[in-house]
Amino acid sequence: MRTYKELDAWQFGMSLAKKIYEITKIFPTYEQYGLSSQMQRAAVSVPSNIAEGSGRNHKKEFVQFLYHSRGSLLELETQVELSKILGYLDEENYLEVSSLINRTHRIINGLIFSLKNSPKTHNQQHTTVEE
Repeated sequence: MRTYKELDAWQFGMSLAKKIYEITKIFPTYEQYGLSSQMQRAAVSVPSNIAEGSGRNHKKEFVQFLYHSRGSLLELETQVELSKILGYLDEENYLEVSSLINRTHRIINGLIFSLKNSPKTHNQQHTTVEE
């Protein structure tokens, strides 16, 4: 059985979080406890919710955590847009992060669809997950 660390959604979420930490290092110092911190928290929330949801006993709960992950991703997307508008992000970093966000969004949506349309029971991390 697969663990959450093997899920593409988690792996892309981790790559995204790493990139967000890298780019927020170059933000103005006065944003350390503002936009930088918010972006870091939203980015960390993406793979964290995937991990937490995968440990739940019911598929329905896992899907709910995937929705939380997707919500954090959209929150981060908004913060990235604002960072671009404010001139904190150059075009190269903006395009790279936007691409990671879009890819992660598609993967999370695919996982949600797959779980919602799978048979009643679902094996996750060697345990039976039921609706």
